[in-house]
Amino acid sequence: MDEKMRQEIALHRWAVIAEAANPGLGAGERGSVVRAIAAREHAHPDGTMRRYSRGTIDRWLRAWRAGGAGGLRPAARSDTGKVRAMPELFAEAAALRLELPGRSAAQISSILYHRHGVRVPDRTIRGQLRRAGLHRAALRAAPKAFGRYEAERPNERWVSDVLVGPWVPYPKRDGSARARLFLIVDDHSRLLVDGRFYDRENARLCQELLRRAITRRGIPDILYCDNGAPFANAWLARTCAVLGIRLVHSKPYSPQGRGKQERANRYIREAFLAEAMHQGIESLDQLNDWFAAWAGQVANRRVHAETGQAPIDRFQAAGPLRQADPALIREAFRWSVTRRVTRVATVPLEGNSYSVDPALTGRRVELRYDPEDLSRIEVFLDGRPAGAAVPFVIGRHVHRAVAPPPPPAADPTGIDYLGLVAAAHDEEAGTGAAIDFTRLQMLPQPGKEDGDD
Repeated sequence: MDEKMRQEIALHRWAVIAEAANPGLGAGERGSVVRAIAAREHAHPDGTMRRYSRGTIDRWLRAWRAGGAGGLRPAARSDTGKVRAMPELFAEAAALRLELPGRSAAQISSILYHRHGVRVPDRTIRGQLRRAGLHRAALRAAPKAFGRYEAERPNERWVSDVLVGPWVPYPKRDGSARARLFLIVDDHSRLLVDGRFYDRENARLCQELLRRAITRRGIPDILYCDNGAPFANAWLARTCAVLGIRLVHSKPYSPQGRGKQERANRYIREAFLAEAMHQGIESLDQLNDWFAAWAGQVANRRVHAETGQAPIDRFQAAGPLRQADPALIREAFRWSVTRRVTRVATVPLEGNSYSVDPALTGRRVELRYDPEDLSRIEVFLDGRPAGAAVPFVIGRHVHRAVAPPPPPAADPTGIDYLGLVAAAHDEEAGTGAAIDFTRLQMLPQPGKEDGDD
């Protein structure tokens, strides 16, 4: 198992135990949560669906308390072999499932064993049937009933989304750009925790807004978002794991869990964006200033129809909320990648080359860095510090996902090129001679006298 897979498995284990890691749970409540987790199936990074025993979940919880996200990394195993069954057995397993969709993977495994004398693990059959689209959930057509859900307290669950807004003037692109509102809403109070318009969608902008929201309002227990690229990435998963936030993605093609967010988006379109577009938007900065004022003065102070309270009053009624240490926040919002050290003790990153400790040659290491500053890279081996990566060849100082600062505006020259052309045309037309465009270089420029340099 390589370093990348160990890191993915650590993030997967955190996603499994995050609900039970809530510090506000009592012993009895945590036991109920662990039993519920053990009863569910979980999508493993290798593509299979797995169940975990209570003992395994408890062991992962102890490892997380002792070593954080790094304590969930799997240790090297000696038993690397795995059972492989013949294609004929899997075809027969598929036929058994189609014959009776209610048959479990354990029952199919028992039938195959008594028929052929070959023991195929339940997990293997379950994974093969799922990849073939024959899992029991896909074969059931019964309608589902969806109930109402509301968080019991502030910061129990934040809901994040991206709302595509209007076109706004954007000088950086010599035209206009489509404004996109990254938004975070508290599920309990309906508070607009934070929101900001950007000219693009990427993972770093999502992290920038989340950092702002955590600094202002504290740390949520759950971050609920869709499966778009700004939210479904390893960088956001690492951020949540370091801060102890449970990252939950809505099921694809199942909008029932995002009803409140869609209503919030509609309210923003009707009560804010319509007024802003009617007034006339001059820039993205102006739009953000208007939105911050509107959210603080209007949206968060109106009495909500469902809760009967103003969002800011309901949010603040719980008193002080959980805060994070600034050093932990800085670590959480760094990015992490794995690289293999070359034979000349260097590692590549974003087109740059960095020198590392020669003792790491041939090893897979983890690089942690701020995408806004690619000149400072820290190296980790098996979760432990292993020195710094010194820039050897560096052509990019900022990650391509981070918007570069705009270039400084050039001072106007005052040269009227078309006016010079028109003057030359009038002069030549008066004499009837052909226009000599090379003479344009000899014409005096505005603001300069003959003989000036």
